[in-house]
Amino acid sequence: MGAVERHKQVRAYRGLMPSPGRPSVAWREDRVRFRTAIARGAKTEVACCAAGVSGPVGFRWFRHAGGVNPCLADEVSGRYLSFPEREDIAVWQAQGVGVREIARRLGRAPSTVSREVRRNASTRTYTLDYRASTAQWHAERRARRPKTAKLVDNPRLRAYVQARLSGDVTDAGGNRVGPEGPAWKGRNKPHRGDRGWVTAWSPEQIARRLPVEFPDDEDMRISHEAIYQALYVEGRGALKRELVACLRTGRALRVPRARSRQKAWAHVTDKVLLSERPAEAEDRAVPGHWEGDLIIGLKRSAIGTLVERTTRFTMLVHLPREEGYGVIPRTKNGPALAGYGAVTMKDALARTMTTLPEQLLRSLTWDRGKELSAHALFTVETGIPVYFADPHSPWQRGTNENTNGLLRQYFPKGTDLSRWNSDELQAVAAVFNNRPRKTLGWQTPAEVFTKQLRSLPPASVATTD
Repeated sequence: MGAVERHKQVRAYRGLMPSPGRPSVAWREDRVRFRTAIARGAKTEVACCAAGVSGPVGFRWFRHAGGVNPCLADEVSGRYLSFPEREDIAVWQAQGVGVREIARRLGRAPSTVSREVRRNASTRTYTLDYRASTAQWHAERRARRPKTAKLVDNPRLRAYVQARLSGDVTDAGGNRVGPEGPAWKGRNKPHRGDRGWVTAWSPEQIARRLPVEFPDDEDMRISHEAIYQALYVEGRGALKRELVACLRTGRALRVPRARSRQKAWAHVTDKVLLSERPAEAEDRAVPGHWEGDLIIGLKRSAIGTLVERTTRFTMLVHLPREEGYGVIPRTKNGPALAGYGAVTMKDALARTMTTLPEQLLRSLTWDRGKELSAHALFTVETGIPVYFADPHSPWQRGTNENTNGLLRQYFPKGTDLSRWNSDELQAVAAVFNNRPRKTLGWQTPAEVFTKQLRSLPPASVATTD
């Protein structure tokens, strides 16, 4: 039999198929390692390193899946030939090794090797050469078991879901109201911008409402997870990707569960946890233990607040804009120009607190914000140890939280706090320090703080004027 006839028989045996084109950059084993790392909460860059693929490839996998885990098995079944085994077959076949000898070396049945060479050899070459990359492409293409989504097969169900998700908001006369919202660009909901007004039922509300409205129609049933996947997973069809803007979160991609539990608190070590703070700070008997935080305003403006636990004496930290703010475009990992970057915050706190005697600078308890990630340098420069409160525990800094709430009378939310200079902040602080407090027996914080200053040794006396 000639090569041409044999070529025709193989084509007829396999059927028509598209050209494999460029071989895949990674195989299923790589995707398994990538998704396993993502499921552990690793960032995409770290998951790419674990899978041994480049960054663009990993980001493309994550984006096409919409952040949804395809639930690949941790290990590829040994029932099927792996890519390394196909590479061995290609090398040994090129060396002229027989099918039975290849099967013996691989520990496989001869029929498995024979069928592999016959099915998965290249159909675009005259001599039907066997190449591992092309064979792997054929095997993965043949292994796919695409299942049509329910929303694709059921137009009535799809129309119901879409109407509850993205339906118009109308007034009593049936006229559409509300803003149009921004054009879809594949990103999350707009920051400080209008979103389109829609009915915005959640997928779970839609799924639970279907049995109520259609109790006898079993075709009108769908799970909320199927709706989420129809929105996020590329290629599922049915619902358009831009409808994710109708969800309350407005996320363009789903966040893996393990990753959502992580917080950017790498600057908080075991040595600076609140449990390590001296016990004397808890009962407020010894002055000099401070609590601090930021109050945030419009356009990334902020004011630092410091409150002494015993006397309730308040100090406000001026955080002016850095040179170039509003001119230099914001860039990832670029300079912090808003006024409360790590180094800027450290310097501003040091300038404010070092005006006091050392006896009144025993410790500083801060929120978990990254603005104080340079706390180690702050401690070295000032000698003030820094401790961080536990996550989601504002009551551990209750004095500071209460003060921040009172300060909102002067610095409301949604206003630009960078308008106020240092003198104006000191004026507001003076108002607070001269306001009588019930917890101090109706004395003012300034009076109690002055008594503490006078009780210090003469060489360390400072004034509050």
